[in-house]
Amino acid sequence: MDDRSPMRIHIREMTLDDCLRVAEIRVRGWQTAYQGMMPRTYLDGLDLEDEVQRRRTLFAQAGEGVVNLVAEWGGEVVGWACHGPYREDELRTGDAELYAIYVHPDRLARGVGRALLRESTARCGAAGHDRMLLWVLKENASARRFYEKAGFVADGAEEPFEVDGAEVPEVRYVRVLGGA
Repeated sequence: MDDRSPMRIHIREMTLDDCLRVAEIRVRGWQTAYQGMMPRTYLDGLDLEDEVQRRRTLFAQAGEGVVNLVAEWGGEVVGWACHGPYREDELRTGDAELYAIYVHPDRLARGVGRALLRESTARCGAAGHDRMLLWVLKENASARRFYEKAGFVADGAEEPFEVDGAEVPEVRYVRVLGGA
C-alpha cells in the first residue's frame, strides 16, 4: 500500500482530547497555506496555547448540527474538518456550511483532505441538506482547485476579510448535495 491509499485514513468524530492536535494542525495549516496571502507577522504570531483554548471552547459550545471530524493516519490525527448549518448574517439557513478543513502540512496531497470533505458532504446530504457552502480566500488558488475538483463552484459572492490591516477577501463556493 502506498502513502496515497485511503485505506490508511480513518475518519471519526472529534473528542475533547483531540483539541491539542487539532490546534496544532490549524496553526500549522494557517502558517503553511496562507503564506504570502496574510501578513507574515500575523502568521508567525499564532499562539498554540491560545488556539488550544479556542478549540476547547468552540468544541464545548458547538451548537446543534455542528460536527467536528478528525482524520487519523496510523493512529495519529492528521486532519480536521468542521461543518454545520450555514450562517447568513448569523442566521442559520437550511443549507450546510463547511466551516473549516485543515490537513497537517506533512500529510498534504495524500487523500486526507478528500476523505474529510467526502465524509462531511455525505453527512450533510444524509442530514437532509440540499447544498453545502464554504468560504475560501480569493487568492488561495490551491484550495480553490481542491474544492472545484470535489464538485464545488464559485457562486459569485465575496466577503471582505481583514487580517492585521491587510485585506484578504473570501469567495463563496457551493455544491449541490441532493439532500432531502
